[in-house]
Parts: sequence; structure tokens; C-alpha cells
Amino acid sequence: MSTVISIICAILIFCVIVVVHEFGHFIVARKCGIDVKEFAIGMGPAIFKKQGKNTLFTIRILPLGGYCSMDEDEEAVSENSFRNKSVWRRMAVIAAGAIMNLILGFLISIVTLLVAQQYTTNIVAEISDGSGCQAAGMQVGDRIVKVNGLHIFTANDIIYQLRNDGDGVLDFVVVRDGRKLDLNGVKFQLTVDEETGERVLNYDFKVYAKKLGAADLLPQAGNKFCYYSRLVLLSLKDLITGKYGLNNLQGPVGIVTVISESAQESGFDIGFLLEIAMLISVNVGIFNLLPLPALDGGRLVFLIIEAMRKKPMKPETEGMIHFAGFALLMLLMLFVTFNDVKNIIK
Repeated sequence: MSTVISIICAILIFCVIVVVHEFGHFIVARKCGIDVKEFAIGMGPAIFKKQGKNTLFTIRILPLGGYCSMDEDEEAVSENSFRNKSVWRRMAVIAAGAIMNLILGFLISIVTLLVAQQYTTNIVAEISDGSGCQAAGMQVGDRIVKVNGLHIFTANDIIYQLRNDGDGVLDFVVVRDGRKLDLNGVKFQLTVDEETGERVLNYDFKVYAKKLGAADLLPQAGNKFCYYSRLVLLSLKDLITGKYGLNNLQGPVGIVTVISESAQESGFDIGFLLEIAMLISVNVGIFNLLPLPALDGGRLVFLIIEAMRKKPMKPETEGMIHFAGFALLMLLMLFVTFNDVKNIIK
């Protein structure tokens, strides 16, 4: 039963993130006077339909996706069509979906803090005797602001840098008594995991946890949001540079699987599930803003070019580019879905 509940929770989380994205397009389109032909939750055949004043609202059988149809890729006669609105209004509509996902991510960040009623600081609470940190001059009460040049938003940033270090030697910048101090060449002990063969860096200091106060809520929510946003960007960079391969990508099936497995492992801990939902929402928002054909970011590029040229690109040219991008995106989705299913079977 727990497996079924976890899968249902995973699908609901994924659906909420997609619906929020499409609702962003929908509400801004309506505010800009653009007719929305259909607002769909899910994909495939419709199992529920309701005709509104100008929009058909549908729920479709596959709960992994959705769309907001405005016929933006077609020539239209109506003054309320997407193409007949100003370039700035069209840019607002296209960007709204990703922005709504980012807003959702920030709101979830606030909720996670309210649920936990505490947060982990970047202030050193304890240092192991004889450790490299102690030898480098780190002291209890130091506030860690940089690790290997990376600005620290949350304690997770420190963990990220420690886990991704190759030689166990890191450079820290700390604030002590209002002054910034460089602690270069801090050495950590590396051990080898006997089962996986991976090198593991042993942490020899701890940081404070602090009870959440009213004044802490928004700043800490912002820090958490910045941490996840940068994590997504760093992951994209690692993918582009070849640190991670395409086999590490996951599609909707893989995402639902990860959420359901995490739900079972955490005992349906609401805070943990919210953290995953936040990461996925931020991921969807940033990914959709990438300047790639068929994505919202790719459409924004064409609209920016139109604003600079004072005239639109030929619809045939733009359509061909987006079609090619969409075809490649579908091939990529098929590939990652195949990997997702293969990993589930394994």
C-alpha cells in the first residue's frame, strides 16, 4: 500500500508543478487579452471537458504533462490571437510559465522552513582535534562565506563543495569578528569506500543549527532558493562539460520514481518531499528558460530578435527551427524514458 501511496504522491507533485507552469502562461495570456483555446492537465485522450467563455478546460488520461494552447505558431485573423499582440506581451506570456515555477520554488522554500522550524547555519560549531581545519586556523564561531571560490548560501553549499572535491584540499574564506580571513589549503582525510571504490571525504567540523525566527524566514528562504537554483545551473554545466553523461538524465518516469522512492525511504516526511518538489520546480523553471528551440527560452530568443529588428522572423523559418528542436527534444525524451524504465527494471 505504501508503494501505491508514494506513487500517487509523486504524480500529484509532478502534476502540480506542470499545472503551475501552464497556469502562468494562461493567466498572463488572459491579462494580455490573448484568447486561450485550451487549458489541459495531462496528456492523451480527454477524460473530462468543460467549455468556458473562451477556453476549453480538459483533464487528460496521462497525468504527466499539460499544455496551454493559444495557436501561437499559426497565422490568425483575430485581434486577440497570440501573433497579433505586441512583442512585449508575447514575451511576458512565454516567460510566465518558467517564472511561475520559480515563484512556486520560492514559496515551497518558505513552507519547508515553517515545517522544520529551524535551519542549518554556516557558522562553525565544533572542530575535531588534530584535524586539518584546526591546523589551518579555523575556529568555533567562524562564519564560512566561501569554499573553493563558491559563495555559500546554505550549509548544503559547503557539503556540495566537500563532496565534489577531488584531492581533499580546499580553500575557505571565513568571517571572524567582522573581518574576512583566507584559510587556504585546508586538508581533509580521504578514505575509500570498500563496496563502491569511491573516495569519501571525512568531515572534521560541524556547523550550528538555529531555531527559525520571524526575521529569518524570508532571508533563509531566499538562501535556500539560491542554493537550489545554482545547483541546477552547476548540474547543467557538468552535463555540458561531460562530467555527467546522458545516462544521468531523467524524464517524467524517472522523476516520479525518485519521488516515490524518496517518499518511502523518508517515511513520507513532508519536509523531505517538499525539498524534492522545490528542486524539481526550480529545475523546470530554469530548464524552460534555456535558449533552445521548442523551449520557452528558445521562443524568447526569437521574440528578442523581433524586438531588435522591429519585425518578426518569417513564420516558416521560425516554425522549421522549432520543429527541428521539438523533434530532437522528443528523441531525448524517448532516450531518457527508456533509461528510466531500464533503471526501474534493474
